[in-house]
Amino acid sequence: MHDYLNPMLLCDFYKTVHSDMINPEMTFSMSYYTPRMTRVKRWDKVVNFGLQMFIKTFLIDFFNRNFFEKTEDEVVGEFERVLNAALGKGIFNTEKIRKLHRLGYLPIEIIALPEGEKVPIHVPIFGISNTHEDFAWLPQALESLISAEIWYPQITATVGATYREIVERFYAETCDDNVSAAKALGSFDFRGDSCLDAALKAAAGWCLYFANTATVPAIPYLEHMFDCDCEKEPVAYGAVSTEHFVMCSNYAVDGDEITFLRKMLTELYPNTSFSAVLDSYDYWNVIDNILPQLHDEIMAHNGCMLMRGDSGDCVEVVTKTVFKLWEQFGGTVNSKGYKVLDPHVKAIYGDSITVQRCEQIFAILKENGFACSNVALGVGSFSMHCIEEDNVLLPFTRDTFGCAIKACYAEVGGREFPVFKNPKDGGFKKSQKGLCWVYRDENGEFAYKDGFVRSNIPDGNLLEPVFRDGKLLRNYTLAEIREIANKPNGFGL
Repeated sequence: MHDYLNPMLLCDFYKTVHSDMINPEMTFSMSYYTPRMTRVKRWDKVVNFGLQMFIKTFLIDFFNRNFFEKTEDEVVGEFERVLNAALGKGIFNTEKIRKLHRLGYLPIEIIALPEGEKVPIHVPIFGISNTHEDFAWLPQALESLISAEIWYPQITATVGATYREIVERFYAETCDDNVSAAKALGSFDFRGDSCLDAALKAAAGWCLYFANTATVPAIPYLEHMFDCDCEKEPVAYGAVSTEHFVMCSNYAVDGDEITFLRKMLTELYPNTSFSAVLDSYDYWNVIDNILPQLHDEIMAHNGCMLMRGDSGDCVEVVTKTVFKLWEQFGGTVNSKGYKVLDPHVKAIYGDSITVQRCEQIFAILKENGFACSNVALGVGSFSMHCIEEDNVLLPFTRDTFGCAIKACYAEVGGREFPVFKNPKDGGFKKSQKGLCWVYRDENGEFAYKDGFVRSNIPDGNLLEPVFRDGKLLRNYTLAEIREIANKPNGFGL
């Protein structure tokens, strides 16, 4: 974390002067974070995820360490130094920063829907308001930071939900009911993410729906954020696997590929499943000619050897591998009439599996009479940052769901005012008006009504307090969020 930064500088420049622009008699304001539209046809809901991570990381740890636990002169001096140089002296009022530091805590409240819930477009996911009448400017002052930190984990969780729905659909059709889909896919995006922070958020969102990830720090990150323990519950799992450096360096010494594969089976991992990348030179030569020579060692191996391709058409490579493994090693037919490979072998393809390729692979396996559990697939950085629709690549940004935090209510001089924007040609940019009340409709889906003020908002609002005055009020565990995220479809880990 960037501990040299003053938390009150984590904003756009114009935010620093808005406290001087609002009515000086304003004592309360409420803003809502809302997905206002979708740019992805298959998505009409977004998974609510990431708010607790943000609260713990910034509103508690970062603000305490880099603002409230520092001296007033330190935090105000840094604020003045930067803004004097950027905006000019005398443009802003530092008294608000001094008052906040003297208060000793963040005087805001956040109300939110449960983490893990799938929320329809247009429904507010959480609201933020001030709890002290001197700080009605503060909720919107935090907008830049909140917006930057929240949209990406919501995207990655929605990505995870999308893949899980695909897996569940095909597993229900081709696999025995006791075959878990939680390990069908793994995330392999770390090296392609924009930074470590993005990698952690991607893995966290993914791990709501799948147990496998290649991102090692995902485990301590999830433990810190959601009070879980990898020694007591399935936080996340990794896998033993080779890479081209391993295969090529052994080939350079041995002069062949079979020697090292035999060593893997009999010496290094005789009792452990592993995957081996086999296309450093000639993938089909390994499958067609080397594996038959290792037949006895593979069948005697107390584990599964996963044959990994890493080039060419991944749909063709992984499905064709399953067909060839069946010819060489056989298997059984499950209760639904689909072929299941001998448990000593399996096909795997990592980090190239898009939504479309995942569906294509499963469809081809099904059409040819094979259970979809015969393959393990990997989702890389592409799918965490982009989706393809109608042969067009749609990169993920805050505007994938048009997410924004807009002020919708204020109290000025003791009077209650709905606050809203309604641009004549604004389209989706029209905001809510007044306080929002979220409920479940006759279909069990989240819906909302706006136009309320504090004196008449109904009871039973599903937006419930999760943070107030520097303290977390609702601490979700990983198990709780997974249950919420997967319950509607009966998924499980």
